[in-house]
Amino acid sequence: MQAKAFAVAFAVCLSFAGGAQAESGIASVYGHRDGYAGKKTASGERMNPAALTAAHRTLPFGTHVRVTNRKNGRSVVVRISDRGPFIRGRVIDLSPAAARAIGVAGLAPVTLARN
Repeated sequence: MQAKAFAVAFAVCLSFAGGAQAESGIASVYGHRDGYAGKKTASGERMNPAALTAAHRTLPFGTHVRVTNRKNGRSVVVRISDRGPFIRGRVIDLSPAAARAIGVAGLAPVTLARN
């Protein structure tokens, strides 16, 4: 099963690098009740719940990504500042501000497009 998860992550990485501009999956919210607020992220900056930022496994820090909630069509542009999510099936962790902007209150199906 780990080989399958690696193959999926590798294919996602190739799709962004090779010109394809979209990735779909589940988004989650982090940084409000889980103790990350104010702590250093993988990029070295502090996690700010009020900023429009997100965590992604492979995209370079500083990359701007449009995240669209597939349930309601709302979207927001976030900047990748951290690594994650580390739970199978999730493609991005949104800051609370970014999640609020697109109506996510937990988990939601999203599409990511590089900006």
